[in-house]
Amino acid sequence: MYDIIGDIHGQADELEQLLKKLGYQHNGTAYRHPERRVIFVGDFIDGGRQQHRVVEISRAMVESGTALAVIGNHEFNAICYATPADNGDYLRSHTKPKNTRDHQEFLDEFPFGSPEHQEVIGWFRTLPLFLDLGDLRIIHAVWHHPSFDAVEDWLDENNCLIPEAYRMASDPNDSLFDAVEHLLKGIEVELPEGYHFFDKKQNRRTAARIRWWDEQATHWNNATVGTGKASLPDQPLPSDIYRYRDAVPLFVGHYWLKDTPEVLADNVACVDYSVARVGGKLTAYRWSGEKQLRSENFVWVERTQ
Repeated sequence: MYDIIGDIHGQADELEQLLKKLGYQHNGTAYRHPERRVIFVGDFIDGGRQQHRVVEISRAMVESGTALAVIGNHEFNAICYATPADNGDYLRSHTKPKNTRDHQEFLDEFPFGSPEHQEVIGWFRTLPLFLDLGDLRIIHAVWHHPSFDAVEDWLDENNCLIPEAYRMASDPNDSLFDAVEHLLKGIEVELPEGYHFFDKKQNRRTAARIRWWDEQATHWNNATVGTGKASLPDQPLPSDIYRYRDAVPLFVGHYWLKDTPEVLADNVACVDYSVARVGGKLTAYRWSGEKQLRSENFVWVERTQ
């Protein structure tokens, strides 16, 4: 049985509090539970000031077999930021101030190019893109069948992206770019002409992530996530919007949800409740084999500072 833990973003105090609340104890090597295992949905880094400790805790659990994990978009970005490009820059450009600014707290703890930095980037590369465990599925943002078709030839036997895939997935002109964007960041659709919103970092956006899990989300004014209080039109979405309709329960992170954790659908739960923000929660879902997910199975701790 599994405890699926959401995006941590460098909040180690909350991670240890949550593990203890779930009944995990440190045995001198890693946190472990006598009957359960953790699954991390990615985004260990960027945001908080305890990123080294978060990596230390989660990596020890994965390597000792008391946890599984998938890669998040922040680990993907960290790999690309560390990988030289053919043009003399890096796959995630160092010439764009935003890229360094968003990653600076990680670099403060893992100085760029240091042996420790190289080692942790190497570990990030070992994180699979997804987990399909038969009775449940885990991916950072969305289980998107068309994108899986596009990436399947670029995964190793453990479903990790192979080195060449990072170059291709960093090129907006390559088909692999959109596939990895969907899987790690969600399905984004261009807003109707003339509409925009500002994201959590006040960047102006003309495309929005869609509530692909919600069959009732059929119009722009009720179908987006992360658009805040933006006034969007009461117009129908494009007819070909993707929906996850498989019976297998799916767990994701990524979406910066708030308020009291609850399932998104009978077959979908998000465990990201914004611990990287003041007032957020580090959240887990205790899965014990049920095919219909239940909100009562969420467990969380409040952000402490």
